[in-house]
Amino acid sequence: MTKYLEIASEVIELEISGLEALKSALDERFAGVVDLLKAAAGRIVVTGMGKSGHVARKLAATLSSTGSPAMFVHPAEASHGDLGMISPKDVILALSKSGETAELGDLLAYARRFSIPVAAMTFQSDSTLAKTAAAAFILPPMREACGETRAPTTSTTMMMAAGDALAVALLRDRGFTADDFQGFHPGGNLGAALKRVTDLMHDADKLPLASPDTGMLDVVKIITDGGFGCAGVVDKDGALIGIITDGDLRRHYRADLAVMTAREVMTEGPRTSPPEALAGDVLALMSREKITALFVVKDRRPIGIVHVHDCLSIGVL
Repeated sequence: MTKYLEIASEVIELEISGLEALKSALDERFAGVVDLLKAAAGRIVVTGMGKSGHVARKLAATLSSTGSPAMFVHPAEASHGDLGMISPKDVILALSKSGETAELGDLLAYARRFSIPVAAMTFQSDSTLAKTAAAAFILPPMREACGETRAPTTSTTMMMAAGDALAVALLRDRGFTADDFQGFHPGGNLGAALKRVTDLMHDADKLPLASPDTGMLDVVKIITDGGFGCAGVVDKDGALIGIITDGDLRRHYRADLAVMTAREVMTEGPRTSPPEALAGDVLALMSREKITALFVVKDRRPIGIVHVHDCLSIGVL
């Protein structure tokens, strides 16, 4: 087992070195690729062969989900009809370690014929691809983690990271927000985490609320009827000033509890959530503070309540 761990450690160290070299290599050429992609009136057509093609597929998916419409076109399939998928409004982003991938030839010729701009990501600055492209980001050559075969390992990790950097740079330049992202990811755990609290909170007519002078016997009934394990305490203006939980009842359980008021038992300044908060952030807050319910507050007034089960039931993790 020790041998395997040593091999794994060596591979990871080599790939870390590749990422550090990639960071140092960032220059105006990277910015040029971003500008070229940003100017596309149509889609970003990402292409590549072999392992670069697998990275290109992932990059196309990342771009599309972060506000930059993109698609992957296999260079070999492009030569057999898929060139028709590429329009003059598009921009091509070609990935190739060597920059001499033969299968890219027809696609690049098609781009020249119809004046479709080409951006490139390659490790060879003097390659055909780099010279053909209107903008090219040149990644620094690094030793592959698989030294025995030189199989793409370190290089694909670097390409993947550079692609992510392109996608995030475009996202931030476009002002793409979490709301936009959630619109592209309505399903699954990610979509659930990006929902707003207003999408899952219980509305104002179901809120368990009491005034500061409410007797504790009535507060117990409010907590029981509410089903959230707590009651909010509001002042005469409707502002939330405290909370009473099942835990508070246990901590104050004694003979005179029945004659006490909500003001005497409540915890002041309870944790709350604004209505625009993300469900994932709210669940994280409840987990961190070890609480099971949270009032949603606007202008200090409670407008809803969300329970930890509401988050978990829709798949927020």
